[in-house]
Amino acid sequence: MQQFLLVAGAHFLALLSPGPDFFLILRYAIAQGRAQAALVCVGITLANGLFILLAWFGLMVLDEQGVLLRSIQFAGCAFLLYMGGLFLRHAGHRPLVAGQHNTSTAAASLGALLAGLTSGLLNPKNALFYASLFAVLNSQATPWAIQGLYGLWMIGLVLGWDLLVMWLASQPHLMRRFEHYLPNIERLAGALLILMAIGLLSALVQD
Repeated sequence: MQQFLLVAGAHFLALLSPGPDFFLILRYAIAQGRAQAALVCVGITLANGLFILLAWFGLMVLDEQGVLLRSIQFAGCAFLLYMGGLFLRHAGHRPLVAGQHNTSTAAASLGALLAGLTSGLLNPKNALFYASLFAVLNSQATPWAIQGLYGLWMIGLVLGWDLLVMWLASQPHLMRRFEHYLPNIERLAGALLILMAIGLLSALVQD
């Protein structure tokens, strides 16, 4: 139980720190509506689940400086720069008033799912966190089945937290408030993502 509380606490604290996943959910919830934002949440959860499976089976914890993890981190830097540029370029360019969302189509739904999946897969924080966490669990000889239960808990928590963020951001009274402030929020988000990319890239180069 003590180990579980430590794992769950560390994972929840990691979820609380805003990153590309958080800003993507926020943007979709405000500008596209709950249905599209929920699919983004599902995509992000699938990406987290994949990282957990990779770490659980030891494919990412054998060497934290391995080619797979390093490749994900460099790709993540490029993705953060790309996302940051999009936020800065398109700040405030989408309607936010309820009822002005585009009609949902299969293509739009697939695009939302893939956006969440891509964001989750190329989020450097996700890869590094799960690789480090399962490396610690393996070093403590935590049973394989217990690690699997931890993984299921974390997958459920990611989906629940992301859906909560989506629900809060899509509330009508919050949308009306965000309508005025969203351009500045998006510019701030873009700047933060670019700074995150520069900081991560600097650390990778120094290694």
